[in-house]
Amino acid sequence: MSVTEKLVSINALEREIFQRVCKLGAELFKVALETYDADLAKCRNRKAYRHKGKRRRTLKTVMGEVEYERTMYETVTNDGQKCTVYLLDEALGLQGSGFFSGALTEQIVRAACESSFRSTSRQISQLTGQRISHTGAWHVVQAVGAQLGVQEKQAANRAYAQKSTGRLERKLLFEEQDGIYLKLQGKSRKKHKQGAEMKFMIAYDGAKKVGSNRYELTNKVACASFESAQKFRRRKEGQIAAVYNVDEIQTRVLGGDGAPWIRQGAVGDEVHFQLDVFHRNRAVLQHVADPESQDLILKLLYSGDIDRCLEVIEAYANSTLDEVEQENFIQLHTYFSNNKDGLVPYQRRGLSLPKPPDGKMYRRLGAIESNIFTILGNRMKGRRACWSICGAENLARVLTRKYTGKLSEALEKLDKSTLPERYTEEVLSEISADQIPKTVGTGYNGFTRGNIPEYQWAKRLTAYKPLSAM
Repeated sequence: MSVTEKLVSINALEREIFQRVCKLGAELFKVALETYDADLAKCRNRKAYRHKGKRRRTLKTVMGEVEYERTMYETVTNDGQKCTVYLLDEALGLQGSGFFSGALTEQIVRAACESSFRSTSRQISQLTGQRISHTGAWHVVQAVGAQLGVQEKQAANRAYAQKSTGRLERKLLFEEQDGIYLKLQGKSRKKHKQGAEMKFMIAYDGAKKVGSNRYELTNKVACASFESAQKFRRRKEGQIAAVYNVDEIQTRVLGGDGAPWIRQGAVGDEVHFQLDVFHRNRAVLQHVADPESQDLILKLLYSGDIDRCLEVIEAYANSTLDEVEQENFIQLHTYFSNNKDGLVPYQRRGLSLPKPPDGKMYRRLGAIESNIFTILGNRMKGRRACWSICGAENLARVLTRKYTGKLSEALEKLDKSTLPERYTEEVLSEISADQIPKTVGTGYNGFTRGNIPEYQWAKRLTAYKPLSAM
């Protein structure tokens, strides 16, 4: 099929239409902002705010850059000093990172969770009307991560002061913790050498069945940081207290690989530590070479006869003449002795556990390995990736929000760039064909300034009411 007697590529036509519609959307956005600014000018306190002319500003959106004018005012502060303000900026909360709109920010952040910043810049430039560099994408993620970090500190302070805001009431809470080693770069490498361990935690109240042999953790909370054990414990408690009513939690089951920073969190009679089964069994396979000895030790572990298990390992260490083999048995004995209280799974300890919530079940621990890869490792390890301490923590905060289903909610709290409801009403409306050419009321109708494609069908598709009628 030919349109002007030439063969037209469908991809080129699609891109052309997309670009023109984005330009039209940017023009609409500009008019909405300037109309709102005019309304603010009319209803302001004229004695407090003196009109000082217009100033231009650019807002980056998914439709492209929107350049608009807003009014600058002169006012007097409480201490008698003169200063200039923009009522439109204050009303919309346009003090964000590089003046990115909330929709564009979310697009960038979500893309950065899946791929590198260079790939993110290509995706955003191809799929929106906005062009952005990989450095720009990095800055957006860093700004969002830094603001999420401030929120985490505030939540930690509230939890420490016992003023948490969590509303979900559960009597049993599961926690699993582990670390992930990340390579560092720049000043961080000079300070911490080649790499450092990022601490990671997930908390949940159970699991639900989502397939024939698949289960999904419910009401999951995640947290990650390079901080010391004490600071990390305070941060993760803040994240838990932001979701759960911690006063109602009667029992906690804490799983981990036995690292000292994890064991330090097992404080209180309500906390029951369990050594992660994967790490427990791996230690046996790594330190014991003889298959028969492996089977005996594992059999004693599964039966719950921990004292007998430790005696057998000690006997193996004393009976061998091979120094390397003896050292391996001693290390295994030390590892199990230090985590003796966590060698038996929590289900077989005779604990009085509350009934699971409706539609959920309590399963064995061991979700940390899968979650640490899905949330952090898949994005932050491999591909020769290196990080600064600050940069890795900021991205990790975004990743933990995304994979616990809380990213949109978090970005809504951060983004205050919202128009009043009447400026965000649906533009298209159901009208008959004979009403399309009519102009309702007075005011800007869009076509006198908008760059509309020279096609009648395009004008019909993009017909909308004048803003003065909204």
